[in-house]
Amino acid sequence: MAETRYKQLVDELAAQIRTGQLKPGTRLPTHRRLAERHGLALVTASRVYAELEAMGLVSGEVGRGTFVRETAMPGGTEADQRALPADMLDLNFNYPALPGQAELLRGALRQLATGGELEAMLRYAPHGGRMHERACFARHLLESRGLAAEPSRVLLVDGAQHGLAVTVMALLQPGDVVAIDALTYPGFKVLAEAHRLEMAPIPASGQGPDLDALERLCERRRVRAVYAMPTMHNPLGWVMSASRRRRLAAIARRHGLLVIEDAAYAFLAEDPPPPLATLAPETTVYVSGLSKSVATGLRVGFVAAPEAFVPKLERAIRATTWCTPGVTTAIACGWLEDGTVDRLESQKRQDAAARQIIVGEELAGLKCVRHPSSYFAWLPLPEETRADRVAMALMREGVSVSTAEPFATSKHVPHALRLALGSVGLDGLRGALRTVRRVVGEQAF
Repeated sequence: MAETRYKQLVDELAAQIRTGQLKPGTRLPTHRRLAERHGLALVTASRVYAELEAMGLVSGEVGRGTFVRETAMPGGTEADQRALPADMLDLNFNYPALPGQAELLRGALRQLATGGELEAMLRYAPHGGRMHERACFARHLLESRGLAAEPSRVLLVDGAQHGLAVTVMALLQPGDVVAIDALTYPGFKVLAEAHRLEMAPIPASGQGPDLDALERLCERRRVRAVYAMPTMHNPLGWVMSASRRRRLAAIARRHGLLVIEDAAYAFLAEDPPPPLATLAPETTVYVSGLSKSVATGLRVGFVAAPEAFVPKLERAIRATTWCTPGVTTAIACGWLEDGTVDRLESQKRQDAAARQIIVGEELAGLKCVRHPSSYFAWLPLPEETRADRVAMALMREGVSVSTAEPFATSKHVPHALRLALGSVGLDGLRGALRTVRRVVGEQAF
């Protein structure tokens, strides 16, 4: 009978939420009050809310209670690319581009068409890329990232996300514990969930993760790996200091951790400290790509790994895409060699800095966490302001944003917005940020 009542109550509350009888933002009774009201055991009342949360209908917040979520948000909960109306201003997904890049592509394609390598591009390449292409990316790593790696340790992949995927497939097992920032890149969360890894969240502490918390975690549990973004963290924009990096490398060595260093946005930082891969080269896999620095459609990434890891990584590449397409790697190498990539990265650093100036002007007075040359900003919301309601109100105003939910790896999901700055023109960005400021102010009361 209790089980039947439990299921009935779940169905009743779900129906009330879906029909609007219980409106988004409504604070539901405490677990104890719900149990008393419906004659349930406390553990059963907790199961009711747990099931509603699993259905995406409510969210439990430590110290605040259980709230009805905004269920009208289109496109699911992940901060990913999705079809948006043509007039929607996209502050959700970053695809930074500069004027004239299409002409660069036309020129590169013409050059390929008149070259003598077309036949080779129609055939399979080695799984990690042709050795002369790997050498080209190794030079790029040394010159632009300060990372010395022999070409044999550099593997070409289909974008940084693919690089992360093959690293997880090759070097981790289901059930492995991975230390990860409490707020982190959603793409790695998806990988961890798909490969059944256990994510152990590490809170932030200033400009980086709380390394004392990481140390305690490693002493308490058998942690297999740490996923880190030391240079231009997404979404918080930090660039870890050299001393923090040295300590993280020391922790990794002491506890035998695999370090997965995500450097997708590292090109935006001027003169950052050396990568973790230079401090713990025997245990660090460095992953990056050209999607953000050149173009999101140019799916070329690169992985620098210890020699012992290379055969496993090559097998994972073979199992997923076999090899990176010859046309895109040829274009990428041509642009690396003629200085196009360096020029685009420099221009995008300037572009990102200009956009951050606009953020500072339009969101002045709001608590905004950001780096002065990043393509994103983190906006914590005022007390009692619910992120899902703000995001839905902005959607109605023609502005798409992400809440904190896709970035959160802990049970505590802060009410905040992550604003991607690289996908709209400067005038459009200014207008969108004014709308964000107005809507946040309206929702705060």
